[in-house]
Amino acid sequence: MGADVIVVGGGLAGMVAAWHAAERGRSVIFLDQEGPQSLGGQAWWSLGGLFMVNTPEQRRLGLRDSRDLARVDWMGSAQFDRAVDDMPRQWAEAYLDFASGPMRSYLHGLGMRWFPVVGWAERGGALAGGHGNSIPRFHITWGTGTGVVRPYADRIRAHDRITLHFRHRVTGLIIEGDEIKGVHGVTLAEDDAPRGASTNRDVEGEFTLRAGAVVLTTGGIGGNHELVRDYWPRDRLGLPPEQMVSGVPDYVDGQMQLVAERSGAAVINKDRMWHYCEGVRNWDPIWPNHGIRILPGPSSLWFDANGDRMQAPFFPGFDTLGTLKRILSTGHAHSWFILTQKIIEKEFALSGSEQNPDLTSGRWRAVLKERLGKGATGAVEAFKDKGEDFVVAGDLQDLIRGMNRINPGPELPFDHILGQIEDRDRQISNTVAKDTQVTAIRGARAYLGDKLIRTAKPHPILDPRAGPLIGVRLNVLTRKSLGGIHTDLTGRVLRGDGTVLPGLWAAGEVAGFGGGGYHGYNALEGTFLGGCIFSGKVVGEAL
Repeated sequence: MGADVIVVGGGLAGMVAAWHAAERGRSVIFLDQEGPQSLGGQAWWSLGGLFMVNTPEQRRLGLRDSRDLARVDWMGSAQFDRAVDDMPRQWAEAYLDFASGPMRSYLHGLGMRWFPVVGWAERGGALAGGHGNSIPRFHITWGTGTGVVRPYADRIRAHDRITLHFRHRVTGLIIEGDEIKGVHGVTLAEDDAPRGASTNRDVEGEFTLRAGAVVLTTGGIGGNHELVRDYWPRDRLGLPPEQMVSGVPDYVDGQMQLVAERSGAAVINKDRMWHYCEGVRNWDPIWPNHGIRILPGPSSLWFDANGDRMQAPFFPGFDTLGTLKRILSTGHAHSWFILTQKIIEKEFALSGSEQNPDLTSGRWRAVLKERLGKGATGAVEAFKDKGEDFVVAGDLQDLIRGMNRINPGPELPFDHILGQIEDRDRQISNTVAKDTQVTAIRGARAYLGDKLIRTAKPHPILDPRAGPLIGVRLNVLTRKSLGGIHTDLTGRVLRGDGTVLPGLWAAGEVAGFGGGGYHGYNALEGTFLGGCIFSGKVVGEAL
């Protein structure tokens, strides 16, 4: 069996590339090692956030965005500094053109719509030209990740030039001369495990498929902790954690990236990766070691393993990798939030489509019922009640006792933590303050979206009227690869000497979302799904 194009990997980038190639008249064989229930890959589980620039949603909230401002933010975050960063930098410029130009109308034409309040993710918190988003750009899609996946999944299922083959695991590339001519691998036994759960690897047969072009869209390495530790940037972040939780299913293992590398593809910027500090163990896990990220507002007090409150800009939602480095500098991988019930009700969200059923439903009635009633969302309250990382108490002494009962590291000192909280609480009595986090909270509330649904009114943590008190043990959560297969601006894979490896293309996370790492060192959020869509579209239209 043969075709014009073989797409390996059933996630968002693969679907986008397959559909655009088929629309250009190409016959496409679409392969994935998982079953049809997992079509869409990791994107299906996401919150559905998209980085877009100068949109109607932003303008309705009084936000003035532009490509120039977005470029300053992107380049200040990326901090490109390597000889191999030429293509990643060009991909970044191309994505900014897309995100500030046709992106919204293109996605709107596919049926996507967005929650009217734009989220302010990854705020940076240092200088204007440094890392972080100057203004909110995180557009949550109605339907969350399922709403991003569905338009493409529906189209590739119905397309007469696309043939879907599930439970087909590619183990190698066919190389003839210096060109890639197809793939070979094994077929796996059927498995009706729920989406995201581990499936069997029972081999039923073998296959060989040939095509004029092979496109790799097989994602990152976040489910393979051994590979994460192997690539870990020890010089920048310190030693990798001994224990991490997984923000992705175990099939996100990086194996096709290794296959491509053995076949002559250059893989660059392996040490650039994106892991979150606010991971909690899922009390109702779907995949092994399943972690969920807390998407916090700016008010929780963040303490390291020694009980020291972390300084600017290492506040919730500001600087992911800077905070990760700060946490690991203690010699421990865990940290703590201390907050109040008032804060959790207004500020805590959980990442993922399954943790936000109201937004995933795409129905306003469900959203209003879930988010305007008493208490936090149902998903957050369930974690507070059942999650092993949560402690709830009526006073600080009982809270610290409870936190120490689940503490994997040094005992938290009550007097030291009490003193730091009292110092912070004294800053609330006036409209001005020297505490940088208190100032940041007030700055956040100057944005209408944060004031309405994401930032609690400043109040003393120890005010019993705001209670009960809540402590949360936070774990490092593996998530995304920022480096990947080196490609040119059309997605053609490059060799180590910079020449094209004929017949092989790559898109999505396996290509560092474009060029082998278009984020550079830091991501601005919403650029993961956006990067899958953009790079898949570029490749599909080039085939």
